[in-house]
Amino acid sequence: QVQLVESGGGLVQAGDSLRLSCAASGRTFSRIAMGWFRQAPGKEREFVAAIAWSGGNTYYADSVKGRFTISRVNAKNTVYLQMNSLKPDDTAVYYCAAATSLMKVTSKNPDYWGQGTQVTVSS
Repeated sequence: QVQLVESGGGLVQAGDSLRLSCAASGRTFSRIAMGWFRQAPGKEREFVAAIAWSGGNTYYADSVKGRFTISRVNAKNTVYLQMNSLKPDDTAVYYCAAATSLMKVTSKNPDYWGQGTQVTVSS
């Protein structure tokens, strides 16, 4: 079992940056793949980014490539999502996710979910 707690959301203006954090507990963090998803009002939850347990492989949705960066510090059991050049379309609840394999994250079928943190980008 893995427990995930997100933090770092908030209200920012277009063009600003924000860093989300996700603290994990309950299972050996260094051996699980992690990812971020988001869900805007009235829309389905969508994949944002994923990172392998080693941190060596990362994947991004086309809509965030070049603006968002996912990273992890296994010693701190934490994964981050650095979001730059934010746009109003990035407004959503952002969810942290964990899985026993990277494929589960990239196929939008992780094993565990966090509760989410709200990100609002004003124009």
